[in-house]
Amino acid sequence: MLRLPVVVAAGGVNSAGRTSRRHAYRRMIWEHLAASDRAGTQAALAQMTERSDTADILAHTLVREIEPDWFDYRAVPWNRRVQVAEGQVSSNFEYTPGGIGEGAAVGGISEAVSNKLVRVTLPKGSEVLLPSVRRFDVSSAGQLPSGFDPGVLYRSRNHPRALQMTVFAVSDALADLGLDWQVLADAVPANAISVYVSGAMGQLDEAGYGGMLRSRALGRRVTSKQCPFGFAEMPGDFISAYVLGSVSATGPALGACATFLYNLRLGIEDIRQGRSRIAVVGAAEAPVSVEVMDGYAAMGALATDTGLRQIDGLSDDALPDHRRACRPFGENCGFTMAESAQVIILMDDALALELGAPILAGAPFVSVRADGAKKSISGPGVGNYLTVAESAATLRSILSEDRLRHRGMVQAHGTGTPQNRVTESTLLSKVAKAFGVSKWPVAAIKSYVGHSLGAAAGDQLTATLGIWRYGVIPEISTIDALAGDVVTERLAFVLNPQSADELDYALVNSKGFGGNNATAALLSPDATAALLRRHHGERAMAAWRDKLASVTEAQLDIETKRLSDEWTPSYRFDEDVLTDADVTVTDSGVELGEQRVDLRDDLPDGWRLK
Repeated sequence: MLRLPVVVAAGGVNSAGRTSRRHAYRRMIWEHLAASDRAGTQAALAQMTERSDTADILAHTLVREIEPDWFDYRAVPWNRRVQVAEGQVSSNFEYTPGGIGEGAAVGGISEAVSNKLVRVTLPKGSEVLLPSVRRFDVSSAGQLPSGFDPGVLYRSRNHPRALQMTVFAVSDALADLGLDWQVLADAVPANAISVYVSGAMGQLDEAGYGGMLRSRALGRRVTSKQCPFGFAEMPGDFISAYVLGSVSATGPALGACATFLYNLRLGIEDIRQGRSRIAVVGAAEAPVSVEVMDGYAAMGALATDTGLRQIDGLSDDALPDHRRACRPFGENCGFTMAESAQVIILMDDALALELGAPILAGAPFVSVRADGAKKSISGPGVGNYLTVAESAATLRSILSEDRLRHRGMVQAHGTGTPQNRVTESTLLSKVAKAFGVSKWPVAAIKSYVGHSLGAAAGDQLTATLGIWRYGVIPEISTIDALAGDVVTERLAFVLNPQSADELDYALVNSKGFGGNNATAALLSPDATAALLRRHHGERAMAAWRDKLASVTEAQLDIETKRLSDEWTPSYRFDEDVLTDADVTVTDSGVELGEQRVDLRDDLPDGWRLK
């Protein structure tokens, strides 16, 4: 068997819109779309946001000024620590304790006034927290299109935002596939499916860990949902339990900002080793919150309003250019926080041909490496040299040296920080020189959608699918020129829209805090089809094209229903739940209701004592 992992569907949502049908990518190349494609993406965005005016829709997508639905950056709440001054007129107050009135006020004297009131007297020098507001340092972010709320599309009570986005993303991927999940589940054994989807930071909003950690400090109760919902692997758990109903292989990876590619590597390896025939991989992150952004701002990692004004020579009271907050490889001052959930579906090549699944790309390899010894845990290191070089070497082996040199591109990590523009351009230039590449096109789509942390490489990969479909590499839209310290030897940074008609491959690069480096080697649909034709023959490819025709019709039907509001995400709570009585165990397999899972015996002969 060839066991080539093939990308058959991609779904999700980021600040450019939904991923299916390449709509988010099409929003990035809006000015270069054909009229019919522009109309289709406008209709998709209008359906998501419940907006009708084109200018209004466009203004409320991509990186932009933080909108009040997320938080008011002009008046961010915080508690100022103050002391009760000597000689204060009154230092006592009364309150109703309610259900969480246990304990005593620290530094004060508490006494019961009645059954419902407690009086607290604070002596001089007592510390209190005074509710206050402040203007936040950052006012730009890559928010989902304004008006789109994934939680209203299904029964999402108490779900953190990243989990709501996950349910939408995997449902969007299934819609993009055009095949019902049950068709896939019936085509393979139950133990031939993998699900690897996670977030780098977990769910940190009020419904997850954020609420759990601050509830008592704010005088509220911790709920029973906040702790379990906060786990970083919960997006994958939600998919297996509530969307697919699958006893899939699980255990997604965490790799900081490279998390998506870490999960892609797991899915690829499962298929290449024959452990799975279908792999659902991805990442979801919802970090556009003042608490998360406060942490990154304290590190000096985010593009602040002050920094942007200094670059542009603006006065202290002027608004920064929110649209151009993220400036990869240009004069910049930090990255721009964004939210995104991206899910792709992989199949082995034989199953994709058998089912007539779309072939969006080949995904043969992902390299993952640490940095080795480090001076700073947040600083870049040498590991990314290995991941880019290993992935380039893999593509050379598949395609040939000549095609590696002349028929590929790089989707750079391209965060928009001064450090990244130097280190990433340096390493790409060195690898290009080593492999004889003379002009490597380098794209950086964070200039459109911002940096979604663990899901960032998913934004890059799904944009690459759009590049192959529509033949345009989006320019780095927020800079007028490269910064003077960017290394340009053998690199061709895409500063104007560039044709991608003859690209056979793409390298998707990602770097994360802690030394988490990953680079994916992707094959174009044409290169993938050529490889499958060589292995399976033209007759098998003709049969696949015949089946694909009906799948394409199903895709169009789904899209029509979505634009008519006749589609909702898949979410199955408390449906078809099996109990102990539904399970039968033998020494050769386990029956789960009507499903049978054969126990594998694929150990190497050298491991057997008999």
